[in-house]
Amino acid sequence: MTTTIEGRIAEELGVRERQVKAAVELLDGGSTVPFIARYRKEATEMLDDAQLRSLEERLRYLRELEERREAILESVRSQGKLDEKLEQQIRAAESKARLEDIYLPFKPKRRTKAQIAREAGLEPLADGLLGDPGVEPQAAAAAFVDPEKGVADTAAALDGARAILAERFSEDADLIGELRENMWTRGRLAATVREGKEEQGAKYKDYFDFSEAFTELPSHRVLAMLRGEKEEVLELALLPEGPSENEADGKDGTPSSYERAVAHRFGVRNEGRPADTWLAETVRWAWRTRILVRLGLDLRQRLRTAAEDEAVGVFAANLRDLLLAAPAGTRATLGLDPGLRTGVKVAVVDATGKVAATDTVYPHAPHKRWEESLAKLAALAQQHSVELVAIGNGTASRETDKLAGELIAKHPELKLTKVMVSEAGASVYSASAFASQELPELDVSLRGAVSIARRLQDPLAELVKIDPKSIGVGQYQHDLSEVKLSRSLDAVVEDCVNGVGVDVNTASAPLLSRVSGIGTVLAENIVSHRDGHGPFKSRRELKDVARLGPKAYEQCAGFLRIRDGDDPLDASSVHPEAYPVVRTMVKTAGTDVPTLVGNTTMLRSLDPKAFVDETFGLPTVTDIIRELEKPGRDPRPAFRTATFKEGVEKLGDLEAGMVLEGVVTNVAAFGAFVDVGVHQDGLVHVSAMSKTFVKDPRDVVKPGDIVKVKVRDVDVARKRISLTLRLDDDVTASGDAGAGGEGASGGEGRKRQGGADRTPRQRQGGGGGRQGAGRQNTGRQGGNGGRPQRRDSAPANSEMAEALRRAGLLGDDKKR
Repeated sequence: MTTTIEGRIAEELGVRERQVKAAVELLDGGSTVPFIARYRKEATEMLDDAQLRSLEERLRYLRELEERREAILESVRSQGKLDEKLEQQIRAAESKARLEDIYLPFKPKRRTKAQIAREAGLEPLADGLLGDPGVEPQAAAAAFVDPEKGVADTAAALDGARAILAERFSEDADLIGELRENMWTRGRLAATVREGKEEQGAKYKDYFDFSEAFTELPSHRVLAMLRGEKEEVLELALLPEGPSENEADGKDGTPSSYERAVAHRFGVRNEGRPADTWLAETVRWAWRTRILVRLGLDLRQRLRTAAEDEAVGVFAANLRDLLLAAPAGTRATLGLDPGLRTGVKVAVVDATGKVAATDTVYPHAPHKRWEESLAKLAALAQQHSVELVAIGNGTASRETDKLAGELIAKHPELKLTKVMVSEAGASVYSASAFASQELPELDVSLRGAVSIARRLQDPLAELVKIDPKSIGVGQYQHDLSEVKLSRSLDAVVEDCVNGVGVDVNTASAPLLSRVSGIGTVLAENIVSHRDGHGPFKSRRELKDVARLGPKAYEQCAGFLRIRDGDDPLDASSVHPEAYPVVRTMVKTAGTDVPTLVGNTTMLRSLDPKAFVDETFGLPTVTDIIRELEKPGRDPRPAFRTATFKEGVEKLGDLEAGMVLEGVVTNVAAFGAFVDVGVHQDGLVHVSAMSKTFVKDPRDVVKPGDIVKVKVRDVDVARKRISLTLRLDDDVTASGDAGAGGEGASGGEGRKRQGGADRTPRQRQGGGGGRQGAGRQNTGRQGGNGGRPQRRDSAPANSEMAEALRRAGLLGDDKKR
């Protein structure tokens, strides 16, 4: 019995098939994952957003598989070669790889040596020798010599017969599937340095003589070696056996286990018969020239795919933490975009994010107008009641941080708090079409300061204006599949935006476009309607927006908030379709909506089961009551700051054994990077995260977490810091960088540019992710991961280039 797509997905997810069918029906009907997860719990029987995302991805794969299956069936049928047995094989294939294995013998291809040999009439010779090894090959071949057909002599005839058999061996789907899995479980990826590339490729030094089993290779090592190969520093080889299994090299003439498997499959045995030696040589030739090459390509792709999947997962998880970072909230903020020669760009935004003032000050060399800059900043802060100072973490950030520190010290009456904010993608935003539309009166350079200030107030609202790939919180993102990465990151942004909710009267078009059911066109229409008719007073008014039909309204209404509107429920996540349930609750409680909303005592006295009907089940009713207790609550953590240790301002100030407070800036598969205030992130290797085994560093920390770490080792020359979360670890003055295993000696946290020492500063953190925490590590381990993306292959002033400079891998010749 053939299992349905829904049945397969249900089995894989460990849920009921009817749950999957309901979710698929909703997805096919145009519903989004956030909408289904939030408002259709009864239909899917409580499938959550993570399960729905997995279901959606698997559904896409299996439907592509079915499309390919039908195309293959039609191709084979058109060739007149589709019999019942072959059709059953094709229909039973459960993966794309298996399907392609079966199709290979029938796949149209260029004329091969085997095809030419068949055209020359040599297939009977091949079949005869394989079927009856007692025949002497030379004698049998003599009968097939025909110069007119291109068979000049017996050697040519035997070569043609060998090509036919080799192709047959290499296109046997069951055999290839078996050999592929054997090689995957027993094989290794080996890397060696190309001759003369030792100095040029020094960053790949760990891989100059390296070998590891396929099944044990983590994603970052795979991607590092593939990049090293692409840059022509490394030579990679996929070895079918482990180092102790020397039979594969064939130096002693002994057939490898793979050759024996091929021989067994086709009945080739060495019994001293005339054709046995020739057949054994044919098997070896088929293995070495065709099968091994094919398996190498297949497994290389499998390694890349698995590494990409893991790297995409890391990027997506880090992006989620960054987008859900703690917002500072509606507080007037002074944004400083640091610079030396070009000056520090200044922007003041009010509590709503509206630009109130801009300027440029020149406190640093070569201008050195320090006092004048302090006076200007103080005047702006006083005039606009500024509470926060957001400082970009790029070039000259240390000097600008010192400037802000002196501003606070000289003007305590202003009660300012300074926070270092990541410039991730700020330059991309500044030069974007949306920035030109949003801030047309401002120069490109000043737009960056506005973005820095706003992302402190509300990181989610500001970062959605930037392509997620430009927010560098991944590893090897430029080596990943564009489609796969974009699809994953877009899903994260969608989930985050809808999880938090959006104020429809203040949201930008990019933010609105990420709301369930709303795309770019509808988002722009909402903004245009708002500009032309004033703020929305109720969710019902959304129906007046051009092209916003019933389906779009159903999908988006619950995620859009209207504060101080006609109906207090419009400020909550209660969907308008469920308002009748609330009205019933109000009637039961003998009160009105304003009184019920936020009244925990009254709400908890209600029995949810009493409000269940055919449309709304217990899960939805329970959600409604919970939401009414704290309507429109923000799921993001509270805004916090982390204070760096006084007197520890540069790499040389660190000593083994120091215990410091820091902020997690990025999490990779091999550990976490932590900013301890010295402009160079330290690495907490996965082995130094806990006394117990840690499979995934994200189980322990995530970007934005404020943590206490102990310094294990400092390598000033190579700008590497090794840290541990195990504060009771005993470390010596000389450190123990190597003890943590690969990458333990420091990794590539970002290095801020600038010159002079600076005063201690505060960095905002928060349980859900430090504001602006994202900064891209190149993903190298122990400094040998792979060359960073070339600057000329990324957008101008890209976050990638900045991340590389922070990692000490590019010079400080250009800002961001």
